[in-house]
Amino acid sequence: MMVEAKTKPQNETVLVRLKEVQDKLGYIPEESIKAIAQSTGVPVSQVYGVATFYSFLTVKPKGRNIIRICQCEPCHIKDSKVIIAALEDALGVDPGETTADGRFTLEFTNCIGACDMAPAMLINDDLLGNLTPGKIPQILQLYK
Repeated sequence: MMVEAKTKPQNETVLVRLKEVQDKLGYIPEESIKAIAQSTGVPVSQVYGVATFYSFLTVKPKGRNIIRICQCEPCHIKDSKVIIAALEDALGVDPGETTADGRFTLEFTNCIGACDMAPAMLINDDLLGNLTPGKIPQILQLYK
């Protein structure tokens, strides 16, 4: 009886490679998408589809600090809109934008698993919860 070696599915390999590029460069440039497609044998359109499907991957440069504000029900009920307004005021950008100095990108995201700390957000990999508008300036100062 012959046993076949198991290999990683192509999409898993593509995702791992995309994450490696983003970890190194901060985003996934078009040249990297083409190179990954060529090296894995996956069509460019499919690699691009994977790169744009996942909210934690990006094909455009972002700020050094990514702020992801949770938009799920517990955060919404706990008035996340005032946190969003405080962030917009402090940063001078709307969600989906990057500050002129390249320090921050503000984004919406779905559940970050911190419903017990609502309203909550992530800055890079740091989870911050029980937010109030008054806490925003001090929090942002830590990431300058």
